Amino acid sequence: MFSIIDIETTGQSYKNGKITEIAIYQHNGQEVTDSFSTLINPEMDIPFFITELTGIDNEMVRTAPKFYQVAKKIIEMTMGRTFVAHNASFDYKFIKEEYARLGYDYNRKTMCTVKLSRKLLPGHRSYSLGKLCAELGIEINGRHRAAGDALATAKLFDILVEQNDSPKNPKAVNNYKLF
Repeated sequence: MFSIIDIETTGQSYKNGKITEIAIYQHNGQEVTDSFSTLINPEMDIPFFITELTGIDNEMVRTAPKFYQVAKKIIEMTMGRTFVAHNASFDYKFIKEEYARLGYDYNRKTMCTVKLSRKLLPGHRSYSLGKLCAELGIEINGRHRAAGDALATAKLFDILVEQNDSPKNPKAVNNYKLF
């Protein structure tokens, strides 16, 4: 069981930044079974360059729930599941930090689709989500938005599961099981 996650943030630093949007797709190893997505009020100003990248501005998040208001839902959707993300350490550190600010120690097993893609789909010029998805024919509706990027990551994850299980793939990781 997996939780495929993407977040948007106020910047690159998890220590100084906050989450502005989160999307979670639950995946059973064969298909998406449930989803959750919401804007989050970061309780700080969103820098202009982030608004330019994501389209998320201060007005959009003004009435959005604060992290503590969605924290229980995130726990429920990720409990007992592997935390999957494209560049998982980025998303995971931000989420861990948000919980640490609430006095909660958030711990999940993680799986990075960048690392898996490099092992199971070698030879691509770039493993950024946008470029890899373009080369694989995965459409991203809402690039640099949590729901769009998380759904694209779920579609990439499907390809990685198929590639990993293929006995014809000489590049498959020996004895590597996703589940």
